[in-house]
Amino acid sequence: MPGEKLGGKKKKDKKKDDGTPFIHTGVYMFPNGDKYEGEYMATEGGSLERSGRGKHTTAEGTVYDGDWLSDKMNGTGTLQHPSGARYCGDFVNNQFHGHGSFTWPNGSFYEGQFVENRLEGEGQFTDTVSQQWTGTFRYKAAPGLRFKLNMG
Repeated sequence: MPGEKLGGKKKKDKKKDDGTPFIHTGVYMFPNGDKYEGEYMATEGGSLERSGRGKHTTAEGTVYDGDWLSDKMNGTGTLQHPSGARYCGDFVNNQFHGHGSFTWPNGSFYEGQFVENRLEGEGQFTDTVSQQWTGTFRYKAAPGLRFKLNMG
């Protein structure tokens, strides 16, 4: 299998001496038009599982570039939607989870903590006219937000 071509590119193998599986690098085209380029492993059942660093582009134009584990977005990465919405930060099992920033298509953005795709915890929201609000976010509520006055 080493040296075999996958999707037109030569794959590279990384073998660990501790008996862990081979990590391969290559390009995989999905039947639905999606494309994955990066590191992966072959499972015992013979299927491929995204693992390591890689970039997945959907046929619709959504792009995730980052860490993979167990064929899911796990670790750090950037998820860019065709609408212009973008998340950069921590992922756990395909969800925004940990520290990150989310930018809406209108240019407003939030930077802070996320829990299972929700704004949850300490963070800062900047609106479309660059006004900043800081405090504790609880999904759709944010009791006690403070307006940050920038004089200058």
